[in-house]
Amino acid sequence: MTLRNIDRLIEIMARLRAPEGGCPWDLEQTFATIAPYTVEEAYEVADAIARGDLPDLKEELGDLLFQVVFHARMAEEQDAFAFEDVARAIADKMERRHPHVFGEGPERDAAAQTVSWEATKAAERSEKASRSPASALDGVALALPALMRADKLQGRAARVGFDWPEVRQVLDKIEEEIAELRAELDGGGGKDAIEDEVGDLLFALANLARHLGVDPEAALRRGNRKFERRFRAIEAALAAQGRRPEGASLEEMEALWQQAKIDERKDPAEAKSN
Repeated sequence: MTLRNIDRLIEIMARLRAPEGGCPWDLEQTFATIAPYTVEEAYEVADAIARGDLPDLKEELGDLLFQVVFHARMAEEQDAFAFEDVARAIADKMERRHPHVFGEGPERDAAAQTVSWEATKAAERSEKASRSPASALDGVALALPALMRADKLQGRAARVGFDWPEVRQVLDKIEEEIAELRAELDGGGGKDAIEDEVGDLLFALANLARHLGVDPEAALRRGNRKFERRFRAIEAALAAQGRRPEGASLEEMEALWQQAKIDERKDPAEAKSN
């Protein structure tokens, strides 16, 4: 997108928010009401990437950019900052975090750059923390998806030594959490108690993923795709018989699920593309 079109987009947003002649819906929005759309657009970008759909990616990136312009316009109306300030801030940050490219820093390979990047981020967090009580967990956004936030919280705690040293200890913790969940279920625990134990179990599973070098959010998305693919195969198999899932037994659907797994092993490339 050229600078001219960036300016055009900013002007479109200003007109949408104009008290006279603007869009009523856009005028009603606040940072809080727009935030869920911003998160949704980021996920739609990730989805287009996962599908390898570049035309759709172009469109979704535009939708995400519009979210940035929307937030910046609302901030400008409050004399807080404008889009130009957002662009300047990220440009300054990128130059600051890449001294080997934009400054006099030594050349680095990717691994060394990752270490330097984290050190710079830690220094930036320390500078922010000087204005408020410091915590190793400062800066982990509350609005992140819960699984992603669990991974980041655990990573921050690990940096200061609060972490299991061995993967098997994490597995032991998972088994402990399962036992505690069973105890609540067997003891007739209330909804809050059961939710608490399920949360502990999910948190422990996120910790296992981190120890194994697996992104838990990506792993769950992969699991979601696998479930959807296999369930659709069940629906297709039943439809070929003139039936629907509601008219099939659990045993029949389980057999079709197992068949879908066998078919995927026969043609893994086809399964991966879906």
